[in-house]
Amino acid sequence: MNGVRSTEASSRCMNVRRSLRHRFEREAYRIIRAALITLPEDLSLRIGSSIGWVAGVVFRIRRDEVDKNLERAFPGRTQMWRSEIARRSYMHFGREAAFLFRASRWSPEEISARVQMVGFAPLRDAAERDRGVVLLTAHLGNWEMAGASIVAAGIPIDVVGKRMTNRRLGADIFEMRERVGMRMIDVADASKAVLRSLRSGRLVALLGDQNAGRSGVFVRFFGFEASTSRGSAIFALRCDVPVFVGFAIRQPGRGQRYVIEAFQLDFERTGDFEVDTRSILTAYHRILEKAIVSAPDQYFWHHKRWKTRPPG
Repeated sequence: MNGVRSTEASSRCMNVRRSLRHRFEREAYRIIRAALITLPEDLSLRIGSSIGWVAGVVFRIRRDEVDKNLERAFPGRTQMWRSEIARRSYMHFGREAAFLFRASRWSPEEISARVQMVGFAPLRDAAERDRGVVLLTAHLGNWEMAGASIVAAGIPIDVVGKRMTNRRLGADIFEMRERVGMRMIDVADASKAVLRSLRSGRLVALLGDQNAGRSGVFVRFFGFEASTSRGSAIFALRCDVPVFVGFAIRQPGRGQRYVIEAFQLDFERTGDFEVDTRSILTAYHRILEKAIVSAPDQYFWHHKRWKTRPPG
């Protein structure tokens, strides 16, 4: 009995510590967000960039994983080049977070003024037919700005997102997305909610570039097999809807400007579900690779993308 009581007390203590840590993280996030929104834009972005630099260069958060992934993707480049890309990647995401905080308070007109949308006529046409559309994107550029820009362009969008372990902080981030007009679908509810959205004629956006474990399908990504979620392809095939791929790439210069380009996946349905699933995901990865090569410092190299290996 003493052992049971000790275990229960230890569990309660851990829960209290976790709750306190989550509260601290949320309050720190809110303070930083408020400061970055209030300050002049140029200063706010410099601070965000500096926070990213500290995370990657000083504290080296996930730096081993970043370096390993860059070596896999660009084996022919020098170590100096890869280190520079890693440093700039951390700075990029610090700056983009600061910009996102600010943009989440903007009007559709203010958001649209920062973007150039390329190749969106076929996507808009497909969305206006009320058939449903799957949009695959990735952790490249500013994917949040991509969603906000699509809403600002008058195209309703549902976004599949995963809630964070820190539920308070995760709720804040979901609320920020909803403020600019994105309708959120929790990944835990995606199997039914996405099908409902597509069958009601809505555009559904999904991120397709994270490790999917043993349940995924293996697709070559920068020459290595990478476990990839089947979800986006399965939704598209079951609802017989078109699939687009799109990214928001930040343009050079001090001002935050983006080119958001959409590509329609051209693939022939064979009727073999497994073959067609792999065809969609392979085509998506070929487009993603080209986009990453054009802006390698804007990709989120922190994920353990190649963690799960194929059998044998």
